[in-house]
Amino acid sequence: MPGKGYDVVEVKFKGGRKEYYRNVHQLDLTTGDYVVVEMQSGFHLGAVSMQGELVRLQVKKRGVKINDDTKVIHRLATAKDLERHEQAVLRDLPALYRSREIVRELKLNMKLSDVEFQSDNTKATFYYSSEERVDFRELIKMLAGEFKARIEMRQISLRQEAGRLGGIGSCGRELCCSTWLTDFKNIATSAARYQNLSLNPAKLSGQCGRLKCCLNYELETYMDALRDIPTIEKPLETQKGRAWLQKTDIFRRLMWFGYSSESTWHPLPIARVVEILELNKRGVIPESFDVLTPIGEKEPVVLAALNSDLQKLDAKYATRSPKKKKKKPKGGGNPGGNASKPTTNGVA
Repeated sequence: MPGKGYDVVEVKFKGGRKEYYRNVHQLDLTTGDYVVVEMQSGFHLGAVSMQGELVRLQVKKRGVKINDDTKVIHRLATAKDLERHEQAVLRDLPALYRSREIVRELKLNMKLSDVEFQSDNTKATFYYSSEERVDFRELIKMLAGEFKARIEMRQISLRQEAGRLGGIGSCGRELCCSTWLTDFKNIATSAARYQNLSLNPAKLSGQCGRLKCCLNYELETYMDALRDIPTIEKPLETQKGRAWLQKTDIFRRLMWFGYSSESTWHPLPIARVVEILELNKRGVIPESFDVLTPIGEKEPVVLAALNSDLQKLDAKYATRSPKKKKKKPKGGGNPGGNASKPTTNGVA
């Protein structure tokens, strides 16, 4: 079987914490089985989350050293082990409330987010976050006397705190940090700028108060698409005025420009924007976005053809003889010009 080739197993504990253990007893394990594992003092209960060749790849990727000092898996958990583990888990929430009261009494600037009791009830790990160094020596003494166990204080980041507490993200799914994400990478506001996202802290921040981890998921795709898109540092110069960049449609490869005197945005292909930028660098101002030829550089009208047409018209009218206008008689008469003689006694 492929799971028998590598004897290191990944075991998952409360809060998504995962560690690697050696299966020295060659137990027949299945993902999801509860096992009793070795701890620094005593034992703890966890669930098998990964085994076989996948674990070897994860160990190699994270640079984890596997040697004889690596802790081992003792056995599969029995019903009695599971019962003791459930009793230990039931102590977590009351212990968290009580420890927060003690922190307030000592006026320590720290935030306790979670408590994890070991399955044999010999150790309790308190997870906290703080922006400054905290002296919790007195706190450890009070907690040890309160819970009768060895106390370990472990500082975690705000992202790890959100992962331990869990919740539902704005996408409607369970938080990535509490399900599968284990490596928290640095996230900058430039990731939102490259993806044309609104720089609204309320929308870009996760439940931890930091920028969302998912901003990095598609960043490389956007970076590849932005390689051929020019950087606009100043407006485009045209005869109609200066056009300012309003937005960029990265995947459709369109850049929208608008004049300050207009409210309309004009979409331009990337190739056309590059042409206008090259013209502006040479000091040439095109007529518009559609007509790149400047007004001063338009082709002149051919006057030879126009002059030849005028000469033909002059010759045409010059060959015609002017008509003489007929003079109208001074007296009344018919339009034909023949004046009628006056009649006498009705006789012509």
